[in-house]
Amino acid sequence: MGGRLVLKLESIVKTFPGVKALDGVHLELYEGEVHALCGENGAGKSTLMKIIAGAQPYTSGAMYLNGEKVVFHSAREAEKSGVAMIYQEFNMVPELTVAENMYLGRLPVNNFKKVDWDKLFEEAQDNLNHLGLKFSSKTKVKNLSVAEAQMTEIAKCLTIGAKIIIMDEPTAALAEEEIKILFGIIEELKKGIAIIYISHRMDEIFKISDRLTVFRDGRYVASKEINETDYDDVVSMMVGRNVSNLYPVRNYKAQEVVLEAKEINSRNVHDMNLKLHKGEILGITGLLGSGTIELSKLLYGAIPMVSGEVFVHGMKKDCSAPVKALKAGIGFVSDDRKQEGLVLIRNIRENISMSSLKKLTKGIHLNTRLETERVNQQVQSLNIRISSASQLAGKLSGGNQQKIVFAKVLEADSDILILNEPTRGVDVGGEGGNICNYQPADAKGEKHSYDFHRFTRADRSQ
Repeated sequence: MGGRLVLKLESIVKTFPGVKALDGVHLELYEGEVHALCGENGAGKSTLMKIIAGAQPYTSGAMYLNGEKVVFHSAREAEKSGVAMIYQEFNMVPELTVAENMYLGRLPVNNFKKVDWDKLFEEAQDNLNHLGLKFSSKTKVKNLSVAEAQMTEIAKCLTIGAKIIIMDEPTAALAEEEIKILFGIIEELKKGIAIIYISHRMDEIFKISDRLTVFRDGRYVASKEINETDYDDVVSMMVGRNVSNLYPVRNYKAQEVVLEAKEINSRNVHDMNLKLHKGEILGITGLLGSGTIELSKLLYGAIPMVSGEVFVHGMKKDCSAPVKALKAGIGFVSDDRKQEGLVLIRNIRENISMSSLKKLTKGIHLNTRLETERVNQQVQSLNIRISSASQLAGKLSGGNQQKIVFAKVLEADSDILILNEPTRGVDVGGEGGNICNYQPADAKGEKHSYDFHRFTRADRSQ
């Protein structure tokens, strides 16, 4: 159990218009522990964390911090009480320095009420050094790597004297070596604080956590010591049924080449060649900055090639722009869904249909009946949890946002999919089933099976 009880939630209920996001959930957090929060997309994890962090009030129930009942009305109130949250999407100002971001809203001032820059950079650097980080507090955030930005968020929590830190998918954009560094920092941090850890990567949960709590459909299921449970048990609690054979072995036989890239060159990609066969998953792997993401964007036309050729079904295609690649049947799922995959201020229906408007329009008129049918079919097929298609995309959980991006690409009749970090924020049920076994229906109602068989590995040198 760790040390003393620092946080307790009893029968927490949170309702939104027409939706009960949390229905009487419980949680206990002890000093010195890493407590994992598990559940499918829409289980209520993010809502509960926002309540603890002061971003949202709860409707009913009780929350106790160090034995005293509390209700936070803002994130600032929570921070003053020693509760900090590191969000999945970074919450920093790129043009400001690391130090300014760490102390944003709390910049130290001298006797003349001016910012004490020397004190600011010195204190910030001390916190970075405490975490074993080598970059300068004077570095602008825009010049940091993803891993360094993640570490800066943790260092920021230390500046407010946080005793409870909530980490939401902290490794989502990190490479293996960077994850090891993060885990080392977490092991040091938990000696004096408590950490709530949210991740869909089950191997991480069993490696770093001391205890876990499972939610399902906004309800509390169970809390267990990590050494008293296993992978299958946790997944079964999450989805409410026995889950076996998540990744079955398939008998794959190479078929015709559907995509071929020859001598692709750009600033970070050199002489890259690859062949993708019908029915296979071709895995491209490499460390951050190795060119894997750039390659995907080159093939989709999101960034220009210096040289190279792309063939689709044996025919040379001009993929110099996304609209041309999409016309050739190539769909693209970005690793950054918020910036490159969705229009967060538009609704779900508009996001899903935006890449397939040509088949939904006649002249200048949109066939709204057909659009609604197609959108509903995608929502059902991918098990996207929404209240209605009129809901804003920005209001969905990360995993459901990711499924909206998939729906948009599939609705455009793409038969070649380029996927960057496709399971980011997607729960274990979605990873194993909804996407890989997806069977879309065409306009005639006939189903086409995307049968993914083989996973191969490739890097720029192959």
